[in-house]
Amino acid sequence: MSLIKSISGIRGTIGGRAGDGLSPLDIVKFTSAYATFIRRTTTRTSNVIVVGRDARLSGRMVLNIVVGTLTGMGFDVVNIGLATTPTTELAVVGENACGGIIITASHNPKQWNALKLLNEEGEFLNDEQGKEVLRIAEAEDFDYAEVDGLGREQKNYTYLRRHIDAVLALDLVDVKAIKKANFTVAVDAVNSVGGVAIPKLLEALGVKKVVPLFCDPTGNFGHTPEPIPENLTAISDYMKRGKADVGFVVDPDVDRLAIVMENGEFFVEEYTLVAVADYVLSHTPGATVSNLSSSRALRDVTQGHGCTYTAAAVGEVNVTTEMKRTGAVIGGEGNGGVIYPALHYGRDALVGVALFLSLLAKSGKKVSELKATYPQYAIAKTKLQLTPQMDVDAILKAVENHYKDEQLTTIDGVKIDFADGWAHLRKSNTEPIIRIYSEAHTMQKAVELGENVKKIVEKLC
Repeated sequence: MSLIKSISGIRGTIGGRAGDGLSPLDIVKFTSAYATFIRRTTTRTSNVIVVGRDARLSGRMVLNIVVGTLTGMGFDVVNIGLATTPTTELAVVGENACGGIIITASHNPKQWNALKLLNEEGEFLNDEQGKEVLRIAEAEDFDYAEVDGLGREQKNYTYLRRHIDAVLALDLVDVKAIKKANFTVAVDAVNSVGGVAIPKLLEALGVKKVVPLFCDPTGNFGHTPEPIPENLTAISDYMKRGKADVGFVVDPDVDRLAIVMENGEFFVEEYTLVAVADYVLSHTPGATVSNLSSSRALRDVTQGHGCTYTAAAVGEVNVTTEMKRTGAVIGGEGNGGVIYPALHYGRDALVGVALFLSLLAKSGKKVSELKATYPQYAIAKTKLQLTPQMDVDAILKAVENHYKDEQLTTIDGVKIDFADGWAHLRKSNTEPIIRIYSEAHTMQKAVELGENVKKIVEKLC
């Protein structure tokens, strides 16, 4: 059993003893701590917290406990039911709420679930705020409401429709061009809430034919849920038959978007943001931001438009903070997370789909032809499993010393920039591992680079 407490939220496996996984007692404790933090810091007068969930098997159980705890803390709850992460973020703003909780473990397997915590702007808590929630939980520094002060639950299942309407209203979403293109689109939503959200969005965009794969929101994931090539053989095989123009894949909470080309090959998650940014910059020049583990291709495309690119530490809140600082018009993360401030500051696969289809329709190209127009890089991803005995900070410091003659960035783990590529090592916020990402102009060189760095790290361990 595992329970991971971080500023990103509380993530754990279902079952086992309290403190060893995401048990009902742990859900109560951390929800109570979050409610206490919101009570002490919010500037809103609404007394409302929004709660949404993905379709995980444990989702309803966790939702019931979260709602009960929040009302027990004296908050009114707007329960938006099955909802994507970006839909929940928009609902916080739509309800003028004090905050929000998204019940989802994102790309983790079905035995996992999590509480992802939002502030009153519908954005994730920053480092300082997240640490305060953890402090409150550790101290059990919370008081529950008396009987006359208990909150109430209200159910509002309209926010997916509102989300789709907001996407369609964006200036750069060209519904007319998409309808005219007469696309056939395949969708793999891993049997979670994306199986509802993405087909409804495509219908609203005027896509005439949608081919659903794993779009029944049962929570029985049709494959390992992280949207990476080794998990997506079904949609790849379907696309190889030449029966669809593009394939879209989302993770269980629909904040990541992967694209499959018409020939069954992968557009590559990194290039979701690259393509969308290219489209946005061609109409609204401005700054861009991605994290340190994202492809150099975004930097190259941004500079090609005469604009400025900046890298941030990994983590959505770090990217959005840097986007606000630089006034970026588009940004996100290389895992397929598109952040488009014209809609909101959150990774959003729905807006990614709409902007990509607008680009594809107006380009007149096949997806593979479009991909060929971008700088060609390949990213390899590997990891080093951690044990409780490992001192991660000491490991990363040793790596830094080993590569002291190279260009280093240490705002988030250690990134080593070589002339012909880079490698980035950092401790995961969601799993007990060190992630090792490496990039070069070919996958073979990227893999070699990553494996070489990993071998050095293993020796240092």
